[in-house]
Amino acid sequence: MAKEWAKAFYNSKRWQQCRDSYISQRIADDGGVCEICGISQGYIVHHKTMLTESNISDPDISLSHDKLQYVCKDCHDKIEGHGVGSKKIEPLFAFDADGQPVSLREIDNSPRADGS
Repeated sequence: MAKEWAKAFYNSKRWQQCRDSYISQRIADDGGVCEICGISQGYIVHHKTMLTESNISDPDISLSHDKLQYVCKDCHDKIEGHGVGSKKIEPLFAFDADGQPVSLREIDNSPRADGS
């Protein structure tokens, strides 16, 4: 999700036209496959240079096709600071020695008021 200071940019006609023309170019070049993995279909136009409050108004960074990549969601989420890949996700369960699932949720493992 876009940061508050970037929402106006991502909603702008300039960005939407740039993004759409970049996607069209990628589809014409190679069918629009992800520029990182080369396997999955592209899903999102990614800025190679992370946009900041100080550079978002610079069209050489924010609107230049040379600074963009068309990537699949999985690859985009693995880029530092983007998507699910930017957060550590704790597992909800593990398996014991007998192969049975064991909850790792704190609520399931905390002592209950009745002592059990």
